[in-house]
Amino acid sequence: MSTDFSKLNADEILDAVQESQTGLGNPGFCLACGEQVEGFEPDARKCECECCGKMEVYGAEELMMMGACG
Repeated sequence: MSTDFSKLNADEILDAVQESQTGLGNPGFCLACGEQVEGFEPDARKCECECCGKMEVYGAEELMMMGACG
């Protein structure tokens, strides 16, 4: 079964990865609703989304490793 990245923007994920490596941000992205949320470790998996409540938030670097950026 493949993961659905259709609600995500690859450029936003790449920007978030760069921000987590050079700045103070730790963004994650929700696969269910597509929202970017702060305060998640780069390797976060299946965390709760503060927007929709689903356990579908992944850290930006984790999403990149999963193939969300291309």
